[in-house]
Amino acid sequence: MANVSVYNIEGKEVGTIDLNDAVFGVEVNEHLVHMAVVSQLANNRQGTQKAKTRSEVSGGGRKPWRQKGTGHARQGSTRAPQWTGGGVVFAPVPRDYSFKMNRKEKRAALQSALTSRVEENKFIVIDELNFDEIKTKKFQEVLNNLNVNKALVVLEDGNTNVEISARNIADVKTAKTNTINVYDILKYNTVIATKAAVATIEEVYA
Repeated sequence: MANVSVYNIEGKEVGTIDLNDAVFGVEVNEHLVHMAVVSQLANNRQGTQKAKTRSEVSGGGRKPWRQKGTGHARQGSTRAPQWTGGGVVFAPVPRDYSFKMNRKEKRAALQSALTSRVEENKFIVIDELNFDEIKTKKFQEVLNNLNVNKALVVLEDGNTNVEISARNIADVKTAKTNTINVYDILKYNTVIATKAAVATIEEVYA
C-alpha cells in the first residue's frame, strides 16, 4: 500500500495514511486515460455548427447565361461554391461528437489517473478542511501553507463554505467525490483531498 503524509490546514504533517492499492496503486493504463480525456472533451462539444450547401442557399434557380458562345466559362447556378454568396462545399452540419466508454474502462482510467498523481507525489491528504464562514483569503492561506498553486480540491459532501471560498481563486477547482474525473485530475498540478474524501473514493472506486 502507498503511504502518504497527512497535513493540517497550517501545512504541518500530523500523521500518515495508507492508500488502497485497488484505487491508488494500480498499473497505469495510458490508453484508457487518453480515451477518458478525449471522451470527456468530445462529450462537452455542442456540435451545433451549421453552414448552407448549394442546395440550401436561396436563389440561383436559373442558368445565369447560355452554355456556349458568350466567352465566359459555363455556369449552371449563381449559388455554386465558386460564386459570391454561393453555398459551402462539404458544409458542417449539426452532429453529436460524444462516444461511450464502458463502466469498467471509466473506473480503470480514473484509478490510473489517481495512481499517477500518487506516484508523482502530487497527491496531498489533509486531515480536515472546514470553515465557519465563507472566506476566500482563508482558503488561499491554506494553499500557501501547503505550497500549492494550481490544484483540484476533493471534498466530502456538505462542505459548502469551503466550496464557495475557493470559487474565486484562479487555477483552483473544487469537486465532490462523485464528480471527480480524469481530465480534472490531470489538468491541475496537485490533487488535494480530505481524509473523509479519500475514504469515500476508496469505498466507491475500489
